[in-house]
Amino acid sequence: MGLFRLYTGADGQSHFEDQSLASHPELTEAQNAARIFFAEMAPGRFIDWHPAPRRQYVIILSGELEIGLGDGTTRRFGPGDARLVEDTTGQGHTTRAVSDTPVVTAVVPLGD
Repeated sequence: MGLFRLYTGADGQSHFEDQSLASHPELTEAQNAARIFFAEMAPGRFIDWHPAPRRQYVIILSGELEIGLGDGTTRRFGPGDARLVEDTTGQGHTTRAVSDTPVVTAVVPLGD
C-alpha cells in the first residue's frame, strides 16, 4: 500500500509526490468529506488528458491503474494505494486500466 499525491505544479503540469504517515502526520487527522462513491473501469479503458474534477482521494480496491504525466512519466497503482488527487488545473493526467480485471476505486471528495 502506498500514499501518493497528484498535484499541479507552478509549470501547469501534474506531478507525483510520495507520501507516508511518518513524513506527513497531518494525514492522520480527520478531513472534511461529505460523501464516498465507488467507480469501476473496464480493463484496457483509457481516459485522455484531464485535470481532476475536484480535490479527492482515490483508493484502489482491485485492479491496476496507470497514470501518465505530461513529461512522459507513468506510474502504476494497485490495490490499497491511495492517491490524494489535487491536479484540478493545467493539463492534468491520463488514466489507463492496465489489469485484466476491472479497476474498482473508492472516491472520497474532500470538502473545502
